[in-house]
Amino acid sequence: TKFNGQHVPPFPFLNADTIKDAVKEGHWLVEFFSPYCHHCQAFAPVLQTLYEFYYTSHPLGSTTTEDAEALNSFTRYYDFNFAKIDCVANGDLCTEYNVQSYPTMLLIKNGEVTKTHKGQMDLKRASDFVEEILETIKPGSRPKEGVKLPVVGADHVDEDAEIDEPSAKDKDPEAGAAAASKHNEIAATATASETVAKPTPKPPKDVNLEGKSVDLTMDTFQKKVTFTKEPWFVKFYAPWCHHCQALAPNWAEMAREMKGKLNIGEVNCEVEKQLCKNAKIKAFPTLKFLRGGEFVEYEGLRGVGDLISYAEKAVDSGMGVLDVDATEFQNMEETEEVIFTYFYDHATTSEDFAALERLSLQLIGKARLVKTQDKKLAERFKISTWPRLLVSRDGQPTYYTALAPKDMRDVAKVLTWMRSVWLPLVPELTAGNSREIMGGRLVVLGILSRDRADEFGRAKKELKSAALEWMDISKSQFQLERQELRDAKQLKIEEAETKGDEKAEEKAKLIKVDTEKLLNKRKEVGFAWVDGVFWERWIKNIYGVRVEVDGERVIVNDEDRKLYYDHTPNGNAITPSRTSILETLRDITDKSSAHLVSPKSSSAFAFFFNFTRIWTDHPFFTIILLSGIVAGTVYSRRQRRSGFRGTFGGLNGAIGEVEKG
Repeated sequence: TKFNGQHVPPFPFLNADTIKDAVKEGHWLVEFFSPYCHHCQAFAPVLQTLYEFYYTSHPLGSTTTEDAEALNSFTRYYDFNFAKIDCVANGDLCTEYNVQSYPTMLLIKNGEVTKTHKGQMDLKRASDFVEEILETIKPGSRPKEGVKLPVVGADHVDEDAEIDEPSAKDKDPEAGAAAASKHNEIAATATASETVAKPTPKPPKDVNLEGKSVDLTMDTFQKKVTFTKEPWFVKFYAPWCHHCQALAPNWAEMAREMKGKLNIGEVNCEVEKQLCKNAKIKAFPTLKFLRGGEFVEYEGLRGVGDLISYAEKAVDSGMGVLDVDATEFQNMEETEEVIFTYFYDHATTSEDFAALERLSLQLIGKARLVKTQDKKLAERFKISTWPRLLVSRDGQPTYYTALAPKDMRDVAKVLTWMRSVWLPLVPELTAGNSREIMGGRLVVLGILSRDRADEFGRAKKELKSAALEWMDISKSQFQLERQELRDAKQLKIEEAETKGDEKAEEKAKLIKVDTEKLLNKRKEVGFAWVDGVFWERWIKNIYGVRVEVDGERVIVNDEDRKLYYDHTPNGNAITPSRTSILETLRDITDKSSAHLVSPKSSSAFAFFFNFTRIWTDHPFFTIILLSGIVAGTVYSRRQRRSGFRGTFGGLNGAIGEVEKG
């Protein structure tokens, strides 16, 4: 390129083979970046302009030389160089330099890192950063009045441009040495500090410039979505689909809100049939978030607020896995119910980090994923091996138990574990998440009322306390059962040794204490709450509870067996209290004695929530279904008059609840 009429060589790149020799002498300002990082992409033209501006500057006044080795060249005068390192291609090198987020700027002096800046900057801030360094190198050499900066992307400095006023700390050139000492002290403190402020990442400026949902064809989909790393939120629809028509205004409003933040698109599957077939679209509308050749299907509610909330979380996920320290993690716990945390150290490889980045896509709208090498966090969660993955729910950790490198990089295996623990300790039960919450386990379900704020707060607190205490009880029981298996194995080994039976001894030693099997045979217990006012008629029909009359109650639901429990061993109604809940759970799960708590049937539960999901996704199909039921009811009554006896199994009551909802 050329700048101010002078030739500028390409921006230097370093790698693991060249960096040691390059930075062992002089001053090097090195950017560590990822080509897939949006804020790196946004910062790239700023850094290029910064490089061209300083490379062609002349500290001792006007000159025509383009030789970098000339005495009056910027490079020679300050012994200062710019460089970049691609952290995707050189992951281990970036780990070696303790790079935790992108972009990171390191000032390396004679092989040692002396200054760090994390995050992108505008040209003024970047220039201030460089000016501070230059004043440190040669005190008093920088213009007291400041420098004229070009416009980002320009090939020259406009002579009519106003001079950017220098930062206050660099106004006194005679105090350069003292300033340098002070700046280095500040930099050292910032580097050592455990609360270094991280810049708020921003998406690139060329995203969704018009705030509209873009029509995508097979050709444009491949060019803009498939063959790029750009994130897209895409709606697959059919014009005749009434539910698609109902979604359209909300989708358009969400696209407007995402202007400059996230690409929004839509595919007409009546026109682009092959594209929709390739995307395995089986129902309309289908919403998918796509990035870098991978996708996740959106299964949440379709209100404007719900779509915007998901889209904003999708934008955040595109910024990479956030690196946090103990203070930032603690602040995050105040707003996030579920946080997955990846602990790493200097030996963690680029393959490990690549696998971690792939997980973030699947967690959008589910939970936060962060990484850390903070010692305080490692001590808090008793981490002694790296890398390690855990989930923290209300401060209570659950660990991913597979520790082998291949298991930590097995995205499918890790994701399976994440799905089992990504719900909050006590989530709200809705039609949208009912299958995930209720299926395959006992669920302690609090029937609460938001209308009574004080009781509602206390009840949720008691439910959460009971959940935490039950987790501790379950953990102790698991450890006890595991130890019993180990003791039984050791006993067989000792018996064989006593008898001198080498064959039996070898056989006993081969006995595997299968902890995974032990976990699988235990009945999992989950906790949730439901709005007893909003779902009043359904709850009354299924569980016989009216929260406005009976007050807050708790049900223990066993969906697999279509049973529920509503009384304690003493015969009292289960209330939102730790004592009431835990004594009931102990009785239900105790296999060694007769149960004092008797279950009741809840067979209409599955029908209700399945019906609600059908109503949400396919309203016209539901109308047809309802019409069929009405017709069947009329026919049934006529048959009764003729002596035919029939029933719908009490389904009319549940349908009545849908009509209210």
